[in-house]
Amino acid sequence: MSDFLAENNLCGQTLVKIVSRGNAIIANLLSLKDNIPQIFRLETRADVLRYGDVIVDLKYFSEADAFEHKIDQNLTLRDLDDELRESYIEVLSDFYSVFESIYRFAVELNKFVEDIQDGHYIQMTLETILWDVEGRQLLVESLYLYGVMLLLVDKYIEGPIRERMITSFYRYSGLQHSETNIDDVCKLLRSTKKIGTYPQDYFRRVDPNPTLVQLLIGRLRSDDIYNQLTSYALPEHRTTALASQAATLVIILSFAPHILQNENATMREICDKFFYDNYVVHVYMGYSINLVEFWDGFKSAKAALEICKSSKTNGTKIKQLVEEVKKVLKEGVLVEENILEKATKVVALLRECNVTLRWTMLHTAPLSTETATKRSRQFRDQILQEVKFDAEIILSLLLQVAELELKVKELYTKLLNEKESKWLELKKEAKERIEELAEVFSGNKPLSRIEKNDNLCHWLKTKATQIESLDFQKLNFSGRKIIELIRALNDMLEYHNLESQIQVRDWIGETTGCLHRMLRTGSINEDTLVTLQIIGDLGYAWGVLIDTFTPQMQGLIHKDPFAVSKLRAVFLKLSSAMDIPLMRLNQAKSQELVTVSSYYSGELVAYVQKVLQIIPESVFSLLHEIIELQTHSVKELPTRLDKDKVKDYAQLEARHQISRLTHDMSVLTEGILMMKSTLVGIIRIDPQVLLERGIRKELLRQLILTMSGSFGSVKVSLEWKLQQIAQRVDGIRRSFEYIGDYVNSHGLKIFQDELSRLLNFSAEQESNVWKKVKILPFHSSYQSKEVPIQLPSLEDPLAATFLGKLVNEVLSLTESKSTIYLADTSSWYDAKYHTPLLTPDSFKLLEGAIDIVGLVGVDRLFSFHCAKELEKLIKNFQSESSSNLDILSTFHAELQPASKVQQLSAYGPLLLRISRTLIPTALMKIGQIQLLRKRIQYQLQVSGNLNAKHIYCALGVANNLTSKSLLAKGENIEEFAYELSTCSEPFGMSDPMSKIYVTLKPIQHLPLLLALVTVHQLKKLTFSKTVCMFLFVI
Repeated sequence: MSDFLAENNLCGQTLVKIVSRGNAIIANLLSLKDNIPQIFRLETRADVLRYGDVIVDLKYFSEADAFEHKIDQNLTLRDLDDELRESYIEVLSDFYSVFESIYRFAVELNKFVEDIQDGHYIQMTLETILWDVEGRQLLVESLYLYGVMLLLVDKYIEGPIRERMITSFYRYSGLQHSETNIDDVCKLLRSTKKIGTYPQDYFRRVDPNPTLVQLLIGRLRSDDIYNQLTSYALPEHRTTALASQAATLVIILSFAPHILQNENATMREICDKFFYDNYVVHVYMGYSINLVEFWDGFKSAKAALEICKSSKTNGTKIKQLVEEVKKVLKEGVLVEENILEKATKVVALLRECNVTLRWTMLHTAPLSTETATKRSRQFRDQILQEVKFDAEIILSLLLQVAELELKVKELYTKLLNEKESKWLELKKEAKERIEELAEVFSGNKPLSRIEKNDNLCHWLKTKATQIESLDFQKLNFSGRKIIELIRALNDMLEYHNLESQIQVRDWIGETTGCLHRMLRTGSINEDTLVTLQIIGDLGYAWGVLIDTFTPQMQGLIHKDPFAVSKLRAVFLKLSSAMDIPLMRLNQAKSQELVTVSSYYSGELVAYVQKVLQIIPESVFSLLHEIIELQTHSVKELPTRLDKDKVKDYAQLEARHQISRLTHDMSVLTEGILMMKSTLVGIIRIDPQVLLERGIRKELLRQLILTMSGSFGSVKVSLEWKLQQIAQRVDGIRRSFEYIGDYVNSHGLKIFQDELSRLLNFSAEQESNVWKKVKILPFHSSYQSKEVPIQLPSLEDPLAATFLGKLVNEVLSLTESKSTIYLADTSSWYDAKYHTPLLTPDSFKLLEGAIDIVGLVGVDRLFSFHCAKELEKLIKNFQSESSSNLDILSTFHAELQPASKVQQLSAYGPLLLRISRTLIPTALMKIGQIQLLRKRIQYQLQVSGNLNAKHIYCALGVANNLTSKSLLAKGENIEEFAYELSTCSEPFGMSDPMSKIYVTLKPIQHLPLLLALVTVHQLKKLTFSKTVCMFLFVI
């Protein structure tokens, strides 16, 4: 058969594209699993009460008309349904696209098998494909990937959630049944029951070709389809060599449950070959299956698996391997000069270590709380006792093995690159030594006790000529000649009785040594590197498994920051998990290659950042101590200092402590900077970037903790909370100003960037309450995958973020029913005790606590509150105007002319009739909000004029010129005016009274209604001699 993956082989190209698409689908599924909208989970009672009537499962399709009618008849449900459609249609489309891709993958695979059986591909049958090495691998992987998709989608996206998302997508997309595969997708991905013989029924929903299943199982039982046994020569390593094949067999057996249930002999054969010493199988990118749980509902499989009860390793062996690897890693033991001699022993040691690590890590991994059975827990507990499990020892072995592998690979790579030059250099050296020895026997270069021998001289010159004739391009032939030369030189010593001549013997020994090194150098090839790549695979630890060792890794870094360089080798070893999926995508020349590799590389970089996050955390803990000393212990030096007071200001002990802490901080950061720049997948890890991201992440955590923790349920004044936040934020700012020089970063810039990002993100998420189209957290322009913002969930139905709680607290504090606002002092006072509640100083504190960006965000939230109250007021007035139109029209005519002053009694009859609807709650709320916004605008103006006077003046001039251009109807000025308005907001250059909050149709007799409200409230005005002004008394 010709090359199965040749471009002109239609069958091979079709199959490799199917497999590559399967790998891409799984990558898309894994990338979406963390973006499930919370409301589709319906976990809380509040979510069920609010969304339960519009987010439903597949029962919708049996009673769709009744469901839609119910929503159409309820205005609240209709508005909520529209809101969900606008906010979540994009996310739902992404999920449905993955769901439909899984179904289409199964259909394409079945269609491919049918085409083969129908003779569509000339000279191709299932049997001939299975005879080809690449063909059988791809055919096995195609069905295996389908099973993996089904298991992963059921693991990460629960059945009820899938049903709700599919139903919602169908309703919101507006597509018809004929335009989608909605019925088939629903059938495939409806909820499953993970009990008994799961996943038997699940895998039967779209059944693959039974002939294909039987052929693949038969081939997997008998062959080594991935040719791994050549890299694992020892019989006790067979299960590790066949681990990948065993994973595919476990998945494909799920499509043939009759074998698992009834065929005892077959299952015993399978367990004897693949699972005689293990029962935890790594399936795909960190997803593993515990066969004790997975086959618990299948009689034959469960009985055959009993052989797996005995473990194959112990704690003593792990400790022994640690010591052996330590000896090899000692400086000078493994160098370029002797790597070729020790390669076989080193590879054997690495093979044993990796086999032991794989078995121990998989079988001691924590069990899933959802699927773990009593039997599986007993097995794990037994193994933990037998191996004397110690996570630190296992991590030590992993670090040393990864370091040794990296060292051997680097040495071998260097030797391969220098192979020809090194071989030629040794050839030259061997020739020169032979020629020099020939000179000695010629008598021209006499040595003591060595007689002239023309025959030996001629013979040695002949050998020198033979050495010169050796050709690097013909290594096989040259190798045989070198062996003959070595034998001839050794025979020369024996036949001519020259062994007693120490100088000649040493000369010949050095020459044969060069020839031996030529042999070893010529035998260098990539086989050893390939073997190291195979036995060093750490893909089974991807994700959850390696994450269980994160605390130990961080503890190691905390003790010794320079251990980061050792962890680098582990991260490179872990990247081997990406090889298989990316290889198939590359073979198919898929456009998804960059996307998939970017996702997996990003996940690995995120894990590296997580492990190294201990360094920024430790730096911050040291910074807190430094700032505490600088704030409370070290006195600030005055401009002038008397000589007798120098000792008082020296404070040597405190300054020494600051120096020690600063040195510790520098050592921590130096540790991460010692790590070399490393290419992981397609992303290059720069240690300086890692450090900066870690610092940003820890800064963000500290800011969130400060902001969210201060607006808790503690009954303290707002002013006290703002003071605490301002002090804490200022302390963090000074910390970053101090840290910059010691960690080689722009401290203040990082602080300002992250503070602004956090406040903008919080304001954006809080404003979702009033927006019809919501911005989800992972779609926000302020969100970052490298340094994500994760706000804590608040137990407050009225606020989503700390900014929302702040706004609500300010509104509650200045409630018009319980406070008095004095324009002369721009302050709010308690109506009963006349104590100040909110003063201009409070707004200065607010700026110190949440910065200019926070003030702008609070002002934006106030504007949303104002718009909400205006909508209430408009609805009230519209209702009043329509229900009393005749009365209002009559009364309006009676009040004419408008210039005539009317007595209050003239309004009496109309006020009695409509006074119940003229309660000015919404108007009072709007006035309260507008007063607060005016104060915020003033504070922004003062701050802008003080801290950025030139920009403030420039914006003022630009605003004036733009206003004149708009009045003159200048061309192309609208876009510039919008951008200028955005730039002017942080400087308070906007008038809340002239903003447009809502748009509406004209309301008849609106001026009259407003006048009636005013007249109705006049009796509540009283004159206060204390403040010399009218006060409104509720």
